[in-house]
Amino acid sequence: MFKEYNLENVEAKVNEALKKAHKSHELYNDVVTFIDPRAQLANMPKTGKMLGVPIALKDNVCTKGIRTTACSNILNDYEPIYDATIVKKLAAAGAISICKTNMDELAMGGTNLTSNIGACLNPWDTSRMSGGSSGGSAVIVASGAVDFAIGSDTGDSVRKPASYCGVVGVKPTYGRISRYGIIPYSSSLDHVGYFTRTIEDAAVALEVLAGRDDLDMTSSDRPVEAYSQQLNSELKGKKIAVFKNVYDGLTNPDTKALFAKLIANLTAKGAIVEEVSFDEKLLKAILPAYYLIANCEATANHSNLDGIRFGVRKPGKDVEEIMINSRTAGFGSLIRKRFVIGSYGLFVENQEKLFRQAQRVRRLIVEEVKRCLDEYDCLLAPASNDIAPKLNDHGRDELSDEYLIIENHMIIGNFTGYPSMTVPMGMINGCPIGVNLTCKAFAEQTMFDIGAGIEEITGLKDLKKEAA
Repeated sequence: MFKEYNLENVEAKVNEALKKAHKSHELYNDVVTFIDPRAQLANMPKTGKMLGVPIALKDNVCTKGIRTTACSNILNDYEPIYDATIVKKLAAAGAISICKTNMDELAMGGTNLTSNIGACLNPWDTSRMSGGSSGGSAVIVASGAVDFAIGSDTGDSVRKPASYCGVVGVKPTYGRISRYGIIPYSSSLDHVGYFTRTIEDAAVALEVLAGRDDLDMTSSDRPVEAYSQQLNSELKGKKIAVFKNVYDGLTNPDTKALFAKLIANLTAKGAIVEEVSFDEKLLKAILPAYYLIANCEATANHSNLDGIRFGVRKPGKDVEEIMINSRTAGFGSLIRKRFVIGSYGLFVENQEKLFRQAQRVRRLIVEEVKRCLDEYDCLLAPASNDIAPKLNDHGRDELSDEYLIIENHMIIGNFTGYPSMTVPMGMINGCPIGVNLTCKAFAEQTMFDIGAGIEEITGLKDLKKEAA
């Protein structure tokens, strides 16, 4: 935990973290690039909220002079000429970056199977997925190599891996953390998120990361609260809405039992727990609306990755052929598929009936969630129906009710921009599963407080699966 670090023996602690990270990578393939920490150690401040804490950065975070690929062949040789704002903030707080982590290509995916360096494995069971797109960051925190790692979350890409790997995964309010220097996916849905193993560390981390950045015009100028100092795990009187559509759809009896036990304990602690249902038709529209909005925005955002203006260039007889060859070789099949969907949605004749319609559906969902959180302190549901899927599990029906709602409900946090966090709920067959809570905009303090209460109930604070 952060408070265990200080100026004493910093170099030895960082080197020990590097040793653990190398071991973790050998077992789980969670690292893309290791970072030499010597320059950071030489320039480390004397004080800071993360002083001497070894950390990991998702490989879509720009780091000056350090390879940043987003796990895509088209960016295989990209070395940014600047640091992302969050990299500067973390360094100013005394954190030491030791590696860049594995991820789904260009952050498009929920499995971490689409990375150009191969799948990232779950430390609790290496036959299972880590989840994505921020799988490498979740794994390296779960392995105990580092206590903190940056991720990004466009449609649950921090919170689902957190559930599968047994760590805390935080997606703050849209605009709470600057996205300057983060390779984008979908501009209206992207959030910088992060992983820790304790709520206290999560609260400290947001104090470091949050705040206005004039380089990101979507960042908020709201004051940053002293989240960790104000942390209060008292649950009495907290109004908690149980996401009934998700609970009713659970098919795994073990997950249902863990969640029911948590609800009983919350009630025993004095929380006011009530079930809330949402329009089922709207919930089933979350995934298709997400695919349209995210892929249309991604297609526009990545139009510069053409081998001419940007990206690894492949030869061709003219500009058009160079672009075709570069993009064909540079992108994996899933990315090409998503760009086809995005391009189709952006055709002038399709924008009104597809892209704009998806935006209208999004607005209806946002309004429903707002009405709920005007009355309750948080919306609570299991983060997933089950523990992490097997690596070769390709049998699920993405259009089934189970998949459409239970496995996609956390997209609500991206549609609304509201803060959302996954914390460990329990273990099933030796693997973790998380519970997700979503609060109203800028109510991170409430989110951390309720999360701390859940952490006390489960007893899963600082859960880790250290590499053998």
